[in-house]
Amino acid sequence: MHDTELVPYKVEAREDTGLYNAKFGLWLFLASEIMLFGSLFSAYILLRVGSFSWPQQSDYLNVPIGALNSVILLSSSIFFIRAWVALKADDLAKYKRLMWWVISLAGLFLFFKGIEYYQHFSRQEYPKTSVFLALYFLLTGLHALHILAGIGINIYYAGPGTRLRTINKQWFINRLEVAGLYWHFVDIIWIFLFSILYLL
Repeated sequence: MHDTELVPYKVEAREDTGLYNAKFGLWLFLASEIMLFGSLFSAYILLRVGSFSWPQQSDYLNVPIGALNSVILLSSSIFFIRAWVALKADDLAKYKRLMWWVISLAGLFLFFKGIEYYQHFSRQEYPKTSVFLALYFLLTGLHALHILAGIGINIYYAGPGTRLRTINKQWFINRLEVAGLYWHFVDIIWIFLFSILYLL
C-alpha cells in the first residue's frame, strides 16, 4: 500500500480546510512570503516618504528592460497554466514542452536582470550609492533568488519528478498545481516591484 493511500489528504481535500495538505502548506508558506515582501515594501514607502530628497527613479533604471521582463514573466505564468491543463489531459509530451518554455522564460528574465545589474555596476552604482539603490538591489535580488528557486522546482517537475506520476497521477497533478501557485506568486511580486521601482 502506497503512503498516498495511507494519508489520503495528500491527494484529497481535507474536510476542515477544503484543501489537500500540500496546497494548505503552500498557502501558509506564501503568507510568510507576503509578510516578508510586505515589510520590505513598507520600508521602501516609509524611507521614500520620509526622505528630504529622492532621485528620479527612471533616471537610474532601464524601464524598457523592466517592462520586457514583466511580459516575459506573465507569459511564463500562461505557459505554466497550459502545462497544468496538458498534464490533466494526460498529454505528457505537451506538458514537458510547455514546462521547458516556462523554465526558458525564467532564464531569459534573469538574463535581462543581469544586463540591468551590469549597467548599474558599469556606472559605479552600488547598494552603498544611495538609499534607493540599496532598496532596489535588495528587493530585486531577493526576487531573483525566488526565481532561481522556482527554476529548480520546475526543472524537477519537468524531468525526474515526472516519475511521481506513475505512483499516483492525482498526487503529481496536485504537486504541480502547488508549484504553479508559487510561480504565480513570484510573478505577482514582480508586478509590484516593477510598479513601485520603475514607474513611480
